[in-house]
Amino acid sequence: MMFARLPRSPRGLARAAACLGACAGLLALAACSSSPPSHFYTLGADAAPAATATASSAASAPLLIEVAPVDVPSQVAKNQLVVQSGTTQVQILEQERWASLPGDEIRRALSTDLTQQLHTIDVFGTAYPEGTPVYRVSVNVQRFESWPGSHALIDAVWSVRAVRTETVMTCRSTISAPVTAGYDALIDGHRQAVQQISTQIAAGIKAMAAAAPRMSTAASAKNASGVPAKMAPATVPCPLPVGPSAAVDDAGMNG
Repeated sequence: MMFARLPRSPRGLARAAACLGACAGLLALAACSSSPPSHFYTLGADAAPAATATASSAASAPLLIEVAPVDVPSQVAKNQLVVQSGTTQVQILEQERWASLPGDEIRRALSTDLTQQLHTIDVFGTAYPEGTPVYRVSVNVQRFESWPGSHALIDAVWSVRAVRTETVMTCRSTISAPVTAGYDALIDGHRQAVQQISTQIAAGIKAMAAAAPRMSTAASAKNASGVPAKMAPATVPCPLPVGPSAAVDDAGMNG
């Protein structure tokens, strides 16, 4: 004898669907809870303990700076940390990430360090008053290497240009900061390297600012016929290295 299968009631179908949905949700929750958490790192300085409001005026600053976006090698221009596992091998760490792209992290850290050292304002992308000297900072990171438990290396070519003149200082800094084990120590090594580079850039800006009056006097000098005299551009060498792990190459300055 054959029996016909009776159709399932709508209430039964709804109950089964709800049960399947609940099971799927529990499985997804279990999968999420078993995945390792992500960690995010930044090159920014430690938060200042003070909570006071201050206001600075660009017109009162002795000079202003413009820190342009920083170029980094394409293989490390990603949110994940890229660490060296050998001279020709790297590892991309999915759970260890930058808070923003490395180029943005370096630019922000440089801007913070320079404004503090020079007591000035970074006016990149904003208007600024006439009459205040402005120095544009450009940085091209050619090597950005992370060796866990060994060292953090930044090899960068940087330049400082006086915006209202043709004076340019171009230098190369190579910083290798020793680090201990752990990714926190690796990030601290990169932070130290950026701080050393910013100190060298600040020294270069100060040297250019000190040479500016001499260059202005030479440019305004006139010979007996009243024609402005052609003077050789002033030479301001790249600043000396800072720290035992730093090296600076003088790529020249021209005006």
